[in-house]
Amino acid sequence: MEQFFPKLPLDSWVETIVDGLDEHLGFLFDFISTCIGGTVDFFNLTLTGLPFWVIIILLTWLAYRAGKLSIALFTFIGLLLIQNLGYWEHSMETLALVLTAGLISVIIGIPVGIWCAKSDSVQKVVTPLLDFMQTMPAFVYLIPAIFFFGLGKVPGVIASVIFAMPPTIRLTNLGIRQVPADLIEATEAFGSTYWQKLTKVQLPIAKTTIMAGINQSIMLALSMVVIASMIGAKGLGADVYRAVTQIKIGEGFEAGLAIVIMAILLDRITQGVGKRKKA
Repeated sequence: MEQFFPKLPLDSWVETIVDGLDEHLGFLFDFISTCIGGTVDFFNLTLTGLPFWVIIILLTWLAYRAGKLSIALFTFIGLLLIQNLGYWEHSMETLALVLTAGLISVIIGIPVGIWCAKSDSVQKVVTPLLDFMQTMPAFVYLIPAIFFFGLGKVPGVIASVIFAMPPTIRLTNLGIRQVPADLIEATEAFGSTYWQKLTKVQLPIAKTTIMAGINQSIMLALSMVVIASMIGAKGLGADVYRAVTQIKIGEGFEAGLAIVIMAILLDRITQGVGKRKKA
């Protein structure tokens, strides 16, 4: 089709920027890769190093404390089923990836969300970036992740963080902005510092909303498991991907069922933590 204007060399501009970042910030990417890889290995060694029954008891107790008895029973039966089907180790590898991605999303997302809540100008800049992060196809994130970090678990975590972090930022911002103005005025009248106002009033009141954002980030990180398996990330995603490529319906169903069980128990536990009231 004939064009009225010459094509913008957008692809060349992006590649130039990426090449420049790799050339001048290679040491930073190596440091990030080491930190993320070490965190994944720590979670993985912890989860796979302990006997499976210990992990099942701990997660069942956590589910009971965070939710209801029915959730604890589901966690206990679901994890026993995963172990029985032979996907225990891969499930723990998946959980290690999700925990790492979720932890990074919280560490970055909550402070950015607080910053957005305190500054309208920051919110106006960050909101389009979040829109871009959530609407860009997840597969696209794999390209720069592979370029900067190679194949394996690290680029999988990086892609998961980019895809999963926006809900934490958005709902942290929303939760703090929804704190009643009269409470803020009262704390200021009593001479509270900014840090006291944030930690004693705003964050506790916004806890439920913030936890909803964390919950969504964890779910989105888990949804990246299969995609991340395409670039060498281990876990249940690799089992699903192998079953798809080899058209093994039974194995694909079993691996998919294990992912569903992991998703439900993570969802219910994080929801329960968000709904719990302080004693």
